[in-house]
Amino acid sequence: AQSRYLQGLMEGKIRGQRCPVCKKVYLPPRGSCPTDGVPTEEEVEVAETGTVTTFCVVNIAFSDRAPEVPYVCGQVLLDGADTALLALVAGIKAEECRMGLRVKAVWMPRDEWTYSSENIKWFEPTGEPDADYETYKAYA
Repeated sequence: AQSRYLQGLMEGKIRGQRCPVCKKVYLPPRGSCPTDGVPTEEEVEVAETGTVTTFCVVNIAFSDRAPEVPYVCGQVLLDGADTALLALVAGIKAEECRMGLRVKAVWMPRDEWTYSSENIKWFEPTGEPDADYETYKAYA
């Protein structure tokens, strides 16, 4: 499941897997549904856009690879997925980030892609209105 997920990222696609019982789409895929305990073999391409469900502002630089502080780490629920990804949120001042913010993936230049989730640099605002809380409250 992870290999196919990383292969998808190398192709510029974000793929999850759907449970045949509960129909949830897990991202990244796990190979089985943690609720129903059955294999998840159906691959589903999800959108590059999503909603920030929760986030934190990081004010301490803990590594040389960390972005300049302050920066935002958020849970991003991509459209078409039922689990959120932990990702950087950029293109906005840290104090302007909020739950419900609509964001889109910003990809690294294609010639820098590898079989890695680092192909997506971060998520930045789409300019769309914020998502209604009811649409993501189960993930907050």
